[in-house]
Amino acid sequence: MAVHGLVRPFPGLPGAGPAARLPAMGLSLKRCVPCEGGTPPLPADRARALLTELDGWSLDGGRLRRHLRFRDFPAALRFVNAVGEVAEREGHHPDLFLHDWNQLDVSLWTHSIGGLSENDFIVAAKIDLLPRDAPPSG
Repeated sequence: MAVHGLVRPFPGLPGAGPAARLPAMGLSLKRCVPCEGGTPPLPADRARALLTELDGWSLDGGRLRRHLRFRDFPAALRFVNAVGEVAEREGHHPDLFLHDWNQLDVSLWTHSIGGLSENDFIVAAKIDLLPRDAPPSG
């Protein structure tokens, strides 16, 4: 188990050298819980605080977003399928847009409350832990 903020090797991530930074483990250890209508979205300051625990994500228009590049189309498709498995286990599903043969845009928000919930950050943290092929250089 990693301690937040420590730099350690992260086996299983292609291209991750010995000083690769481990993602925050706290969110990735949590489970999504169903949200019901009437539950307020996360306040902006809480969303910004949770964002610091993620790698490469941004807040945009009330959604959590990440853009990823892959070595080739099959690698992107494998990653999409792995994200799908995470989403099914958590019962919380991102919008996925695979385009330009090796580009993937991931968008998370909680439809039932019309904004961000902790579930979005939990799924994002679990996506951060998925292995993926290194993108082409250049």
